[in-house]
Amino acid sequence: MDASGSTDSEGNPVDLGSHDPKDDIAFLEYEMAMWVYGIIEKHWVKLQRQAQSKNSSIHRTLSEVLTGLKISPEDVRDAELAAGIDLVHADPGALQSFCREIVRISKPMVAVGNKIDLAPGKMIEVLKGNRFIFTTAAGELALRNAAHAQLIRYIPGDPVFTVLKEDTLSPQQKTGLARIAEIMARYGGTGVQQAIDYAIREILGLIVIYPVEDEHKFSDSKGRVLPDAFLVKRGSTPRDLAFMVHTDIGKGFLYAVDARTKMRVKDTHELNDGDIVRIVSTAK
Repeated sequence: MDASGSTDSEGNPVDLGSHDPKDDIAFLEYEMAMWVYGIIEKHWVKLQRQAQSKNSSIHRTLSEVLTGLKISPEDVRDAELAAGIDLVHADPGALQSFCREIVRISKPMVAVGNKIDLAPGKMIEVLKGNRFIFTTAAGELALRNAAHAQLIRYIPGDPVFTVLKEDTLSPQQKTGLARIAEIMARYGGTGVQQAIDYAIREILGLIVIYPVEDEHKFSDSKGRVLPDAFLVKRGSTPRDLAFMVHTDIGKGFLYAVDARTKMRVKDTHELNDGDIVRIVSTAK
């Protein structure tokens, strides 16, 4: 969202600070819920008829209608409980309440307040304490371009950057970098990578695992160190990782090796964030 308040809900430019970004969140959540409601409404009579059958489950049949949205029967059940309704006998109002819950459960969102470098002080104070992560995407892009040109040293997510060739910078570039540095000091970075990390780790519950072929050099068969990084669900096992690498490797899974300790780990071992793992399989 535009944290500077200079863009309305339809994306049109407005006076700086004149639009409340919180309205955009409410608008998006409503639109998402009504989109799901529209899909369900088309099939609702048929779904209710099927639900009368002893061999049919409203949770399963409804999830099949929403299969394109990757909504599971468990999601449907949880949303029904959260909405406090009986799906089989739901009227339009109850069904809309259900749709709000199914979106919240199955499609978690992170509110990112962009253009924080332009936002008026009053707007920042209003947004503080809400669920916004403040960012400056323009600042992030400028830093990445400067790093690519080897003018600064910067890795996305760093709280600061280091100027490498100050004598080659124009006055405008120096002013721009100084402004970005000021924003980063205030918010602990540009916020872009922080928003991505929050979505991945906190909202989706994913951790990073590094599969390797040589546990001694932390490399693949070509000598590339830590060539791959896989995002996996917390609680995943080496066998789960093997299937992610390749189905045949998963099917032929024998055991795994913790590259740091050089110890074998069981296929039921729960992987930890940052683990480096060698998978031994009958598959080549």
